[in-house]
Order: sequence, then structure tokens, then C-alpha cells
Amino acid sequence: MNAPTTDQLPVVVVGAGPIGLAAAAHLIERGLEPLVLEAGLSAGTAVRAWSHVRLFSHWAEVTDPAAEKLLAPTGWVRPDGTGYPTGADWAEQYLQLLADVLGEQVRYGATVTGVARAGRDRIVDSGRDEQPFTVHVQTADGREERITARAVIDASGTWSTPSPMGADGLPALGEKTVSDHITHRVPDLGDPAVRARYAGKRTAVIGSGASAFTALAYLADLAKEEDGTHAAWILRRGIGASTYGGGEADELPARGALGLRAKEAVEAGHASTVTGFRTQSVERDADGRLVLAAEDGRRLDPVDEVIVLTGFRPDLSFLSELRLGLDERLQAPTALAPLIDPNVHSCGTVYPHGVNELSHPEKDIYLVGMKSYGRAPTFLAMTGYEQVRSIAASIAGDQEAAERVELTLPETGVCGGAGLFDDPDAAQSSEGGGCCAAPSALQIGIGAPAATSGGC
Repeated sequence: MNAPTTDQLPVVVVGAGPIGLAAAAHLIERGLEPLVLEAGLSAGTAVRAWSHVRLFSHWAEVTDPAAEKLLAPTGWVRPDGTGYPTGADWAEQYLQLLADVLGEQVRYGATVTGVARAGRDRIVDSGRDEQPFTVHVQTADGREERITARAVIDASGTWSTPSPMGADGLPALGEKTVSDHITHRVPDLGDPAVRARYAGKRTAVIGSGASAFTALAYLADLAKEEDGTHAAWILRRGIGASTYGGGEADELPARGALGLRAKEAVEAGHASTVTGFRTQSVERDADGRLVLAAEDGRRLDPVDEVIVLTGFRPDLSFLSELRLGLDERLQAPTALAPLIDPNVHSCGTVYPHGVNELSHPEKDIYLVGMKSYGRAPTFLAMTGYEQVRSIAASIAGDQEAAERVELTLPETGVCGGAGLFDDPDAAQSSEGGGCCAAPSALQIGIGAPAATSGGC
């Protein structure tokens, strides 16, 4: 029997989350065969881990058009487009149903442990591009398999690799020792056991993004019911006009509202702020409570718990035999990195991008979704849906469609740099709402359009 040619092989998609399942839908729409490998035992495993958290995007912004077409014959109707789903809603009312439609094209309990070119390690040049990929998989029962693929779309996300509390990107001294009192997730205070962990306690919240805002809001609500509950909000920068996000200027109102709730928590005294604090170590005091120390020698009053929400980073270990082109700072594709670099701007607006920005020296391997952003924050689902639409078109040979992206993203209402590194009082500012112009339609790879009212 003749072996199948490369173009007869499936496109392996790593991860059955929102972007991975959308990738499968777009591949099917293009007449290509997807095979989705999911390490968890259900669709949206990472989403389910924050099932209690409500998205700041509404239903119309978190469902993919190609996926909706696959679901339509089942009688599925998108929930109210103006409503805001929780993680549980998203997983149960959309992601799992989409995975069920895909059927055997989604495999659960399949952890990808390596991806390479057949018969070629990363050193070998000869015939490299003509060889299919081999995807090494470990199943839930411990078996090992190799799957041959024509292309690989890595939509595995970054949820499994949260960043530590140390300001240098490494765990703070003592962080591992006191890990039983540290979490890297927004706590579900609706769970009685979790609620008891924080009720009447002093908790340090480290981070400055939407997750930190959410944790502060939750703890403030708890403080209204449980005396003694207090949050110490630890910031590496100072307090400025944009510390609490875009507020009412944010074109995603629910995201703006998160920042306003965090501000309210501080103003009401349920949370106190600690600025310019770059964590170096954490240790237990004589009473078993935790004391955080900064690089400048400051030590905080003891806390009972620490919530570390300092972002996530990509796991690139299973891609080590492939030739990836990644920005040395963000670990994002080199052509995408300048568009999302938080050292340059803090706008949520990212210009439309697709296959050209997401390509690597290794042909037909793509990092998409949150993983494509490397260590940069503020990824929106609709950005990922556009990424995989473009990639599916390219794999199918329709380069014109792959390079034609029309996507307008909401502004954050916040612009400016990340603040002066060495000045704890420095913070970005904005006047009159967002200073970033909404992106216009453009051809991918040609470059960002000029802003009409000042650039980021």
C-alpha cells in the first residue's frame, strides 16, 4: 500500500480551546482534515478552570463564524449576543457542543510531547520542507503514539505556565516553599472551601491587569460580608490615570467596569495599594504568615495568602526540534511582536494579522491564540479567530484570502508606555479616552495603517 502524500495527511491542531476548535472549523470549511489533540478530558479544559469568571467580551465576540456554520445543523443558536458569558457558559454552551460536532476529529487525553520533521532534527537542512511533521503524543493511559501531519497549528495557550511573583521573571526566593498559600488563579469565592481560605484574612494581590482587577473586586465583595478581609494590591509601577484601565472610555464596557470596580475597592478601603514594589523574596514569620520583601529592601506587613496574577508564558519545550522565529523578549513570532509589545504601548488594539505575521522559518507550523502573543497580555478571542481563518486559507493554497483580513477591534481607552522602569511614581496617562485609532482593513504583512489621531 502506498503511503499517503503530505497533502493527504491531517492538519494537527494542539488544544481544544476556543481558538483550536475554531481552527478545526475553518480547516473543514476549506476541505481540509483537522485532528485536534486535547490533553484534558473535555473541550475548553483551561476555560473550565476559570468557569466562575465572567468574560468582558459578549457572546457575539467570542463565537467564530465558521464554527457557527458547523453548529447550525444541530439547531444551535448563539446565546444573546449582548450577554456576557462566564467561563462555564462558554465551555458548556459553545465549546463542548462544537467539539461534539467535530466528533472523532477531536481526541481527548492526548498530550503532545514533541513535534518534529519526519527523520529530521532541527540541525538537518536536506529535504526538510518536503517532510511531513511527526507529532509525538502521550495518551491518558500512558501509551505513546506518533501522528504524521501536513501542518501543525499550536493553540495550546499559556494557561498551564503562569508567571511567578519574582520581579526578575523567576520565582521569588521562598516562593516554592510557601506554595500552599499562593495561587496563580482568580479564586472562586462561591466555593465554600475557597471562601474560607480568604474570609477574614489579609491577601496580597500581585498584578495589574484584568485578572488582578477581578480578584480585587471579589475580595472587596467578601470584605463587605466578612470582617477582617483585606487585600494589599502590589504594583510594580505607580498609580496613574491608566492604572485602572480604560474605564468608561473602554469600547469593551465590561472590561472598563472591572478597572472601576478595582478603583472602588481601593477608595472604599477594602484594598490598599503598594506601589513600586518588585518582589524579591517571601518568607514565613513566627506566626506562620507570609512576609514579602522587595528588591529595594522594603518589607510588607504579613499576609495570610498571596494571589499572583502576573501573566502567563508559552510552553515551547515540545517544539524544541522545530525552527521557530520568536522575538527574544516576548517569545512571540518576530513579525507580530512589534504590534503587541507592552514595552511600547498598552493598547488592547492590535492591527489585523494572520499567516504572514505568524509564519516561522519552519514551514507550516503556526502558534495561534494566546500562545502567539508569547508573554504579552490582553488577547481577544476575535483576534484568534481571524488568525486561524487566515492560516486555514493559506494551507489550502488561497493566499489572496489568507492575506485579506478585515477586523476592527475595540479600543482599551488607554495608551502610553509601560511606565519608567526605575521610577515607581511614573505611570502612563491618557487624555480624552483612547489615543489609538481603531485599525482599518489592510493586507496582512504590508504593515500597520497610520493612526488618525495620534499613535500608540
